[in-house]
Amino acid sequence: MKNNNFFNMSKFMGMDSSYDTADLVVYGVGFDGTTSNRPGTRFASSAMRNEFYGLETYSPILDLDLEDFNICDIGDLDLSIGNTDIVLDEIYTATKGIVNDNKIPFMIGGEHLVTLPAFKAVYEKYNDIYVLHFDAHTDLRERYNNNNNSHATVIKRVWDIIGDNKIFQFGIRSGTKEEFDFALNQKHTYMEVGSITTFKKIIESLADKNIYLTIDLDVLDPSIFPGTGTPEPGGITYKELENTFKILKQYNINIVGCDIVELSPDYDNTKVSTITACKILRELSLVICNNKS
Repeated sequence: MKNNNFFNMSKFMGMDSSYDTADLVVYGVGFDGTTSNRPGTRFASSAMRNEFYGLETYSPILDLDLEDFNICDIGDLDLSIGNTDIVLDEIYTATKGIVNDNKIPFMIGGEHLVTLPAFKAVYEKYNDIYVLHFDAHTDLRERYNNNNNSHATVIKRVWDIIGDNKIFQFGIRSGTKEEFDFALNQKHTYMEVGSITTFKKIIESLADKNIYLTIDLDVLDPSIFPGTGTPEPGGITYKELENTFKILKQYNINIVGCDIVELSPDYDNTKVSTITACKILRELSLVICNNKS
């Protein structure tokens, strides 16, 4: 650590650069207003900050160290909880500011709907952009609970913005027949059901593209990651997900925006889910900064 005797536990360890000097900006978005099963993702970023100090700043699998990069944790957004439309605008405005300052936003949700306004802000700067989506669920419904904007519709709303052949989904194993038909039969998105076996091949084809990366943490099997609102058996292992980070580094993928969502820490009293989310935050932050430099 930079300060062995004094450190600020209100910020993620190794992410204490000033905003002005930062290349990567990390921020929490504590919103779970459309959650349909088990709420609690609003507490994710605060729980992660408490547990992050159990890790090191150095990643041996990537041979990279947070202390070698300029990363700023700006804390959690102050949101108008109770009004979804206003919250989405607030997330968009905050992310837009980060992007306009030529920094890369890394958002910690929150439920998966928070991806939509963050993605919109990034898309407006990098409109030739591709989406990598890790999830247990398709999130391709047109409406859910009489609402067009929901955690279950978020990737369909992203598709509305960027259209066909721009979204690559991995680890999917739950959704309606209509959602699977939309993705697989009509081929509006690339979907690898239940696995990530061809991830490297996909990444090879995207090596010169701008990428927005969104990871719903329930992509992991609930035996590994029970701390989420809608656990779905049959998920990938942490080691499989870790391998994707190494591939992203290997091909120097240009990630221009990123989020991790759907940690609901109170459903895992062991805190293993929270610690796993912390490690994913560390690895992805290192990949993003390394590939930018």
